[in-house]
Amino acid sequence: MAVQKVKSTNDLELKDRLVAINRVTKVTKGGRTFSFAAIVVVGNEDGIIGWGLGKAGEVTAAIAKGVEAAKKNLIKVPVYKGTIPHEQLAKFGGAQVFIKPATHGTGVKAGGAMRAVLESVGITDVLAKSKGSSNPHNLVKATILALSELRDPAMVAQNRGISVEKVFKG
Repeated sequence: MAVQKVKSTNDLELKDRLVAINRVTKVTKGGRTFSFAAIVVVGNEDGIIGWGLGKAGEVTAAIAKGVEAAKKNLIKVPVYKGTIPHEQLAKFGGAQVFIKPATHGTGVKAGGAMRAVLESVGITDVLAKSKGSSNPHNLVKATILALSELRDPAMVAQNRGISVEKVFKG
């Protein structure tokens, strides 16, 4: 697994998507204190994706913190003609995701948290299934893990020491 980390975010136009917001409560001597946790996905819709978690007393501040955290852990994903190069299975916590390439015109067949991640990375045609937990935090992490394990044909050819044409023949 060769995850390509993105070094600079200055020249990228990243769009953020709010995946989930959660109101959390801390019980103190003086009563309940409410705060918010927001999970955010950022991507340039051209193969770069990152996720972040922000916690604050206000919703907008939590989202802003989540966006800043997401910009710190961006990865590069191989997107080929609007879909992924091959099918992939990944698991994080109780969430298990399965993503499969689809023909042009299929659309993003995925639910909730997975849809936000796949659209942010720039995938337009894919079939996706989530099994197990529907926890948005674990779904986002499992989906990004699956995307980070994808390999494009050039990477496979380089690892095997053969030409790209032989990858498709063999």
